[in-house]
Amino acid sequence: MMQNKSTFIAVSLLLALGLSACDKPGSAEKAGKKMDQVASDTGKTVGDTVGKVEKKMTEQGEKTAQVFDDTEITAKVKAELMGEPGLKSMQISVDTIKGVVTLSGTVDSKANSDKARARTMAISGVKDVTNQLVITASK
Repeated sequence: MMQNKSTFIAVSLLLALGLSACDKPGSAEKAGKKMDQVASDTGKTVGDTVGKVEKKMTEQGEKTAQVFDDTEITAKVKAELMGEPGLKSMQISVDTIKGVVTLSGTVDSKANSDKARARTMAISGVKDVTNQLVITASK
């Protein structure tokens, strides 16, 4: 879509310059050379613009893929913690950024804090775990 618009603009500029060159006194050869130079410059500019747009789209695609990966990891961690006896998963928050999982909230013992960390590290895609779980007395 962007390339079609750029091409249309480039062709329009060429036609406008060509028509304006024809109205001026001078040789047709001079006008032709001028049109060739403008066409060459315009083609280079369009090519550069397309390259920049492609680069930005690739970067956005990579960022989007990372967000989906992090969301999937977070869901897997929550499911794992929910199925683990002794962990009150509703009191544990999970956040994932670039594969690094942060656990926060409360647990009732150091053993459960360590268990939550270990279970999280065992999940595919987890690069590291930041354990910010606070140990509180059991009620």
